[in-house]
Amino acid sequence: MHVDHLNGFTIFMLAFVVIGLPVTLGVGSEMFKRWLVHKERMAAALTAATAEKAAQYAAQTERLEARVRVLERIATDSGTDLHRQIEQLRDDRLN
Repeated sequence: MHVDHLNGFTIFMLAFVVIGLPVTLGVGSEMFKRWLVHKERMAAALTAATAEKAAQYAAQTERLEARVRVLERIATDSGTDLHRQIEQLRDDRLN
């Protein structure tokens, strides 16, 4: 096959396959890798934020459960000074 027999379209297709396609695939694969790294970083950040929120909710739940236990004790113990204990709870909540 001589070069004289090749038309313009055939030369264009050969150049595309030999040069353009590898360059396009190389750039595309690099973009895909960067996208994957970005997605992994976003997932890690979301995981950290979720863990922090869960810890905050757990601490808040513990505080509420402690207050409920105190209130249950006050409600069931008839021999205590109710007014003093309620004021103590108010003071604790403000601190």
